[in-house]
Amino acid sequence: MVSTDWQTDLRKRGYRLTPQRQLVLEAVDRLEHATPEAILTEVRRTAGGVNISTVYRTLELLEELGLVSHAHLGHGAPTYHLAERHHHLHLMCRDCETVLEADLEMAEPFAERLRQRFGFDTDLRHFAIFGRCEECSRGDRAGLGADEAPAAGGEGGGAP
Repeated sequence: MVSTDWQTDLRKRGYRLTPQRQLVLEAVDRLEHATPEAILTEVRRTAGGVNISTVYRTLELLEELGLVSHAHLGHGAPTYHLAERHHHLHLMCRDCETVLEADLEMAEPFAERLRQRFGFDTDLRHFAIFGRCEECSRGDRAGLGADEAPAAGGEGGGAP
């Protein structure tokens, strides 16, 4: 777990570290990239009376206070992680749904081009790139023989 003093962080901002807030922060810390439903499941291991509304309200407050951050890693609910520890890009494998982390600096040239061309300042902390992880890609390559490789331009090789 992270050595953050959440009680001090919240007090500085005029809030208390309630048991529910602590449980949600601990669940986010343990699970790293977790949906509110997964966080609820983790919280309920200790406090069975907590409901999904409490988790959503708590996550919203903790994000406003800068303690947690979220990213959209697909079409479902956002995933949450501790803000202080997770300034990174999310690389999401479409096949196995593994989430890899890459340093923000890797995308800075892209963000700079967006600023120059469009005047657009990109929040890379919420940025997710979808593709295939090394293992899933390797599995496909291992399964294809030289004579089975797809033709350039994709399957079918030509216009319909």
